[in-house]
Amino acid sequence: MDQNKDERSPHQLWAEFRFGVIGGLLAAPSDSRELAQRVRELCEKEWKHPINGEPVRFGVSTIERWYYQAKNKKMDPVGSLRRKLRSDSGTTRHMSQEIKNWLMNNHRDHSSWSYQLHCDNLKAWLDKYPEQGMMPSYQSILRYMKLKGWLKSQRSRSPFSPGAQIAKARLQSHEVRSFESEYVGGLWHLDFHHGSRQIVVPSGERVTPLCLCILDDHSRLACHVQWYFGETTEILVHGFTQALQKRGLPRALMSDNGSAMISHEFQEGLSRLGIQHDTTLPFSPYQNGKQESFWGNIEGRLMAMLEHDKELDLSKLNLATQAWAEVEYNRKLHTETNQTPMDRFLHGKEVLRPTPDLITLKLSFRADVKRRQRRSDGTFSLEGKRFEIPSAWKSLKVITVRYARWDLTQVHLVDERTQNLLCPVYPLDRAKNADGLRRAIQNPVENETTLRVSPEDPPLLKKLMEEYASTGLPPAYIPTKNEENL
Repeated sequence: MDQNKDERSPHQLWAEFRFGVIGGLLAAPSDSRELAQRVRELCEKEWKHPINGEPVRFGVSTIERWYYQAKNKKMDPVGSLRRKLRSDSGTTRHMSQEIKNWLMNNHRDHSSWSYQLHCDNLKAWLDKYPEQGMMPSYQSILRYMKLKGWLKSQRSRSPFSPGAQIAKARLQSHEVRSFESEYVGGLWHLDFHHGSRQIVVPSGERVTPLCLCILDDHSRLACHVQWYFGETTEILVHGFTQALQKRGLPRALMSDNGSAMISHEFQEGLSRLGIQHDTTLPFSPYQNGKQESFWGNIEGRLMAMLEHDKELDLSKLNLATQAWAEVEYNRKLHTETNQTPMDRFLHGKEVLRPTPDLITLKLSFRADVKRRQRRSDGTFSLEGKRFEIPSAWKSLKVITVRYARWDLTQVHLVDERTQNLLCPVYPLDRAKNADGLRRAIQNPVENETTLRVSPEDPPLLKKLMEEYASTGLPPAYIPTKNEENL
């Protein structure tokens, strides 16, 4: 901000200027004849205009009016010299209620229009319906719409989608307020950003990289920043686990509703690590404003310094980003907090928790799915591949499996009730199973070596037959010849 810029209002500038003109008359009162002479001397003098700085002169009546206004207001002579507000200031008495209603409805339907476009459409409407009132001036329309808070908004790419409609209705019905977490680690922000330039990959194609950034809300510290070629859950977990290893476990995370952020692996991983996940309303980037502000720094400083680098690749881009984030951004004075992000992160009240080891982190970001075990060979299908279940768990009809779609080397059976890992499972190896060797299944009933040759009838059947015989009735069927010969 320019420190030399005068931020006083034109009304205040005029009041101070007028007081400077007649201040000498008030400091040394004179009789009427001497006063008239001194006023004429002031009229002949050139003054510097308080607004545009041009030379200007004033008449006798003007200076006398200023003098008597200040003299009669002994408690606030400068205030008496301010320009008076018009009696109709802030009013729209020349604008009919029908025009006001039309502007309200039109802005509600077309909030991305410029004020000039609203004005031109209003003129076309009034040309068709002149009985609705006289066309107001552009300044009147501009002043009235700003007074009502009908500001121009960014045009939505999908204005008819349900999410855009919900976001628009919420923005119109609820006020927007800035917020800040009270503790370091109380809230982190996460987002992806499409870079402003493309880089060449080894295959010769030009690809736009995406930057993943995780920010601490309280300190504004960049916990981790890295560029990628996609926005998948695997990439998100790869970057987020690095932030956790560098800074610790936060209490809450805010992100948008991207497919990677709301994937089962990421959501369940946050739950296992005890991190609350809050998502912003779709089409509402202002809810993650600190993250949006960071992208301005990325483009305005980092990418600006790399704009003429024709040999830029992903490796160099990431090296430059790490150096810029750790040496400049995290150690540069923040204009809002009046501290560097690093100092605020290290010395602020914090609620961070220790980070588990890398293996635990990787195994946390996996999804639980149910599969039905094939009774014939004890296998199940997962991502188009067959996996074998150990025979110890052959009695389970439906199993719960924990895995990540991008890494099928770590697949485990899970106890659905306790969430404990039961055992790892591995892909079906048909070549090895072709050797014909099979493990013998141990009979649960040991020591039973003989079979009963003539087992007794079941107790229930014996009871039914005895009750039927006690009735004395003949059998209710006609035996065949074969039965009679037996």
